[in-house]
Amino acid sequence: MTTATAPAQTATLVTQTRVLPEHDAQFAIWQQEISDAVAAFPGLLDHRVIEPSPPSQQDWVIVQRFRSMEAAQAWLRSPERLRLLAKIEPLLIGRDDIHLFSGDAAAPPDASASAVVSTRVAPGSEPQFRAWQRRIATAEAAFPGFQGAKLEPPIPGVQDDWATVVRFDSDTHLQTWLGSPQRQTLLDEATTFGAESSVRTVRGGFAGWFDFGKPPGAAPTPIWKQNMVVLLTLYPVVFLFGAWFSNRFLLGNGVPFWLALFIGNVFSVTLTGYWLISWASRALSWWLSPRADAPSWTNAAGIALVLALYALALAVFSQFP
Repeated sequence: MTTATAPAQTATLVTQTRVLPEHDAQFAIWQQEISDAVAAFPGLLDHRVIEPSPPSQQDWVIVQRFRSMEAAQAWLRSPERLRLLAKIEPLLIGRDDIHLFSGDAAAPPDASASAVVSTRVAPGSEPQFRAWQRRIATAEAAFPGFQGAKLEPPIPGVQDDWATVVRFDSDTHLQTWLGSPQRQTLLDEATTFGAESSVRTVRGGFAGWFDFGKPPGAAPTPIWKQNMVVLLTLYPVVFLFGAWFSNRFLLGNGVPFWLALFIGNVFSVTLTGYWLISWASRALSWWLSPRADAPSWTNAAGIALVLALYALALAVFSQFP
């Protein structure tokens, strides 16, 4: 791995490749050839190869950072790279997933896990896709362990798909999101405007390679803080739905309690997961993920504010009959 001091803006190239069984040793030899070639290429800053780690990661993942988007695209189109790709192609399964991301680097924890999602959108459906992407970003942010996501649009001549890197604090939390009913429902929605997605996971995430939108130097959000925000947003929704709708229109009209409770949970989880948690997380980001140079009283102030909001909600709702 080669390292150089990165400038303020960089471009990161992520290539995910699946190799035929029993050919990993040959691929590793070839990978050294391409590593030597890119190391001499103008504009390279960092180069890292992540070997497969079944079952969570089936692919070889090659991550390369360049000084600029132009340097990265020049490497992609270089005769030397194309010659080496033609040499290894018989050993590969399917096509490579190649994604080019712009932006600065950050330093997420080494224990994190990431998924690279490729989404092909039908021509003319970009506005629907952007609206859908906002909904899926809100949903994944409500899941335990979520640490950030980065979206990159198609680049003519380089990548045809929209590319998203989603990072969680562990592979368990990542797989929980990837296999969740909420995500499957959103994927089903996407087919209505011709969007098709594929996912490849990476063990250890992309430590030090991407800025996922947190403030520089921000620490990962502890689970207990996430739980406090969930309670803060969920309690008013559950109370108001029960007092204003469930008791009057469901239970009052003979709907069984077990069914009324299920309907209430569907409503509460949908409203909270899609809008309220995302809004509250942004409003409390100074406490949830404080900067490394944040004042020492930041944590205590955040806890006090959330507890005060709990007390306010209890005081208000205690006045209801």
